Amino acid sequence: MQTTPEIVDRKSLSLHRSRADRNKGMFLQKLAFDDVQDRLSLVNRDFTNVAVVSPFPEVWAAIFPNARVVPDTDLLDLEPKSFDLVIHALCLHWANDPVGQIIQCHRALKSDGLFMCVTFGGQTLTELRAALGQAESEERNGLSPRVVPMGEIRDLGALLQRAGLALPVADSVPMKVTYKTPWHLMKDLRAMGETNALSGRLRHPTGKTVFLKAASLYESEFGEDGRIPATFELVFLTGWAPDESQPKPLRPGSASTRLAEALGAVETPLKD
Repeated sequence: MQTTPEIVDRKSLSLHRSRADRNKGMFLQKLAFDDVQDRLSLVNRDFTNVAVVSPFPEVWAAIFPNARVVPDTDLLDLEPKSFDLVIHALCLHWANDPVGQIIQCHRALKSDGLFMCVTFGGQTLTELRAALGQAESEERNGLSPRVVPMGEIRDLGALLQRAGLALPVADSVPMKVTYKTPWHLMKDLRAMGETNALSGRLRHPTGKTVFLKAASLYESEFGEDGRIPATFELVFLTGWAPDESQPKPLRPGSASTRLAEALGAVETPLKD
């Protein structure tokens, strides 16, 4: 029987999250929920039964104090057809089965319920990945998994359709955070609970030479005005549980009015 590859070591991930700094390490979580809140304000709908999938419930409970907040375990603790809004909150990148997570959220939605996900996209930490990869290649003649793989926006958007959601939309918000040194960035990643928890990671100490080389490369290749940038791409995915009331695309060729007539334009036939 085929099983989902265990890309993420969930035990290590839980340990890293338990050590996260709930005061200083949650700034990206808070930026994400501010953006989610802004997007929901544009939806002409009152949501009364809300579920949030998050490893940091104290952050997301600020939006919906009465929401059901559940951890992002492989099997989500959500009852079928029980919610009119499900938010998957900045943790899909740690899922061994991302589409399975979205399918479970879909099943938890009532008809015409809204699914919204915010996750890190493929441009996240591009500078750190490049510096670490070059340093390890030069110092150790090889590469090891160090940053969790994150999907590009097109691939992430396709997950909505695979999960059977209607009216899928995907967009991204890139942001750049600057740090004094790469060491300050790594300290922040630990405070976020976002350090390496990949199953295929090295199980022995890397050694200082790789990290010193990576820090030097980071500063020389990406440094700006005495600081180093770190890119974080937040990808937002939205989709609706299918319902008969939702608009549906028309069959090709079924239009009853010509486009030129609708626009009030003169139609000029092309020569053969």
